[in-house]
Amino acid sequence: MPRFRIDHVNHYRYARDIGLNYGEARLLPRATPGQQVLESRLELDPGADDRRDRLDAWGNRVTWFTLRRPHAGLAVTASSLVERVVTDPPNASPPWEEVAAHLARPIGEAEEAGADCILARECRLPSAFVPLETAALDYARASFPPGRPLLQAVADLAARIRAEFHYRPSATRIDTPLAEVLAERHGVCQDFAHLALAGLRGLGLAARYVSGYLETTPPQGQPRLEGADASHAWIAIYLPHQGWFDFDPTNGGAAGEGHLTLAWGRDYGDVAPLKGVIYGGGGHSLDVGVTVDRLAEEAHAG
Repeated sequence: MPRFRIDHVNHYRYARDIGLNYGEARLLPRATPGQQVLESRLELDPGADDRRDRLDAWGNRVTWFTLRRPHAGLAVTASSLVERVVTDPPNASPPWEEVAAHLARPIGEAEEAGADCILARECRLPSAFVPLETAALDYARASFPPGRPLLQAVADLAARIRAEFHYRPSATRIDTPLAEVLAERHGVCQDFAHLALAGLRGLGLAARYVSGYLETTPPQGQPRLEGADASHAWIAIYLPHQGWFDFDPTNGGAAGEGHLTLAWGRDYGDVAPLKGVIYGGGGHSLDVGVTVDRLAEEAHAG
């Protein structure tokens, strides 16, 4: 089982001293059926005057902090060690229309139970960054002819986005409308995830936004994935009674063992790595550094 060391640094520099800083960080990875968190820590420089750790409504790890002393900069550093266990998605899945019809039924009639069932229904609805965009639905329909198995259709949608859109950093902002992304045929991982989600939800399916990382240097002989050296985003599709299956539209296929999950929700707004309010400071700059290294097997043998 491969292990990965994740180091993520966000360094803010302010034009003038900040007098008060309220922040919320989602930078510590969560445990999943395929991921075990062996170590994790989050450090602030300068240190926080108040700090609390909690889980949000999606089960993501959140650190809330306040700095009340004047400071000209803030460094937020997250370091983690995770172990991955990847299982291949099932070879067969029901037709996508059958899944959509199942999800349209009231929860009491769906023969499912638990929070996963409830959250799946929420992931069928539009959200702030994923409106029910007609153009996105029309784009997705080409991958969903009648009777096509759900997972096969989602894999095709991810492959089409990879082939037909250009990964272009700085071409868009997080609030760039999906209509513009479709018209210009370019964007970054957040755009491609939001586009896929809009199409899937428009078809009545349940899909969520996943934030995380890609390993910086893949194993020998494997291509370097688009979006390494930064935080990454992909999607997960819900298959009733079987769970969630991850696909990466930026790289055109199912997520692999080098995809390390940080958090998930309806869209980027639910999982932003850092957000908050500052008083003072004027303008600011931000430097971000991400490194994800696979540890040698002998380093953790036994």
